[in-house]
Amino acid sequence: MNTTVVNAFSASYQEARTKFLEAAAAAGLAIESHVHPLRGRDGETLALDVARDGPPDADKLLIVSSACHGVEGYCGSGVQVFALHDQEWRDQARAHGVAVLYLHALNPYGFSHLRRVTHENVDLNRNFQDFGRNLPVNEAYRDIAHWLIPAAWPPEAENQAAVQQYIAAHGEAAWQAAITRGQHEYPQGLFFGGTEPTWSHRTLRPVLRAHGAPAQRIAWIDLHTGLGPNGHGERIYAGRDDAAAVARARRWWDGGGSTPVTSIYDGSSTSAFLTGLMWSAIYDECPQAEFTGIAMEYGTVPVMEVLESLRAEQWLNLHPEADAALAEQIKARMKAAFYTDTDAWKGQIVAQARQALFQAVAGLDS
Repeated sequence: MNTTVVNAFSASYQEARTKFLEAAAAAGLAIESHVHPLRGRDGETLALDVARDGPPDADKLLIVSSACHGVEGYCGSGVQVFALHDQEWRDQARAHGVAVLYLHALNPYGFSHLRRVTHENVDLNRNFQDFGRNLPVNEAYRDIAHWLIPAAWPPEAENQAAVQQYIAAHGEAAWQAAITRGQHEYPQGLFFGGTEPTWSHRTLRPVLRAHGAPAQRIAWIDLHTGLGPNGHGERIYAGRDDAAAVARARRWWDGGGSTPVTSIYDGSSTSAFLTGLMWSAIYDECPQAEFTGIAMEYGTVPVMEVLESLRAEQWLNLHPEADAALAEQIKARMKAAFYTDTDAWKGQIVAQARQALFQAVAGLDS
């Protein structure tokens, strides 16, 4: 395994941030740091760090972002650090007149604390709603909310039976959709979309506005983990339900039979249909630009295990008095659900991301 690939990944948020800042500095890039109001798990400074590789007036911009869902930053940061050290990639972007904007740790609190959500317990990728209007209602979540987060962990027999009965009656896909679609009624529940913009939401918008203003064409690769077969990067279309934009994304990023561009609009994605997604901000902040985006969703463990790890971690967040050994076990399970710490997996992640980066640059210049 290429040691450069392995060394791009980190064992903690603090290490990941250091590697990103050092890689950006070595590439001669200025750093723009937006410091979070809270501290990290080890008392460290938390920040959304922004590095732009390319001229400020470039009319073609590629955004590469990590840790929208905090703990997923272990994967996304590794890709970003590798890319900053990849001279062939940087030369390719420059040759096509594409500036690259790296957004490192959109949700640094979740990254550091091994949480998927922000410090407000909000799923950032369900938080981009119009809060002046009635928020979406997730009826299916209402049906399971009272026993989704159990009173004890591991769950007692009665709770386990209720889960199994629901799955037997409705299927695993319905269980996944009920939980992950997002909800705005249960602040201490899972996939809570919030009732106002989070710190990460408010911080991101002016960054997009400032860096995207000169661009006529913008692409966005947002790096995620937790859905699909281990090591496989699903390319999920990220944008409005617009046939021309979907077709453009499929032209750019279709990697053949094994990696087609999927969509939540036609049911081809492993993701449920979602609202309040982060990419919607680009239409508000950069209305002048043609936008084409994907989420790169890398598989780790089976989805039912991912959901169980999230239930456990949310229970732990509500029970800080929990036994230290159990807490450590739950956090380790959480990390494993979103990050496969093997050289082989890291190699697969970087190879697929690198292909998508080159494809984005070619697409922007087509």
